[in-house]
Amino acid sequence: MAARRKAARLTAALAQRLRLLVLDCDGVLTDGALYFGASGEQLKVFHVRDGHGIKQVQAAGIEVAVISGRRSPALSRRCRELGIRHLYQGVADKSAALDVLLRKLKLSDTQTVCVGDDTPDVALFKRAALAVAVADAHVDALAASHWVTTLPGGRGAVREVCDALLAARSRA
Repeated sequence: MAARRKAARLTAALAQRLRLLVLDCDGVLTDGALYFGASGEQLKVFHVRDGHGIKQVQAAGIEVAVISGRRSPALSRRCRELGIRHLYQGVADKSAALDVLLRKLKLSDTQTVCVGDDTPDVALFKRAALAVAVADAHVDALAASHWVTTLPGGRGAVREVCDALLAARSRA
């Protein structure tokens, strides 16, 4: 059974309140495929437009964080390139990582938008003011989300979220 598309509930008031964008990596910043080179090195493909969107929301004063269940040197490098200072890798309990991050930034769940694609992201979705599933997310993430992007993970979904945040803020 195909998941129903959910309408965005990103109002100008909500967008003004949001101060933290939390992203998953595999399936959100990437297409979810795992690539391994001949020597066993892990390769990831990131969409350039997602990176530009991240830079734009950072410039607008929104903190960006990545909380990922896997560890990846490629992700570390991409986060450095984008100026993402809050990177949590190899995380089994994403909600606990979010607790640490929120305390560090002196923010609350009500100021958080989370973008994910699978069951491990549902705990974050239940806490976020705005929970966004990418178009090709697992049914668990789709069911727990407030909004579903039109684009799939690794193919511009993050840019779509960033653009929506900035557009809603400009309406305030």
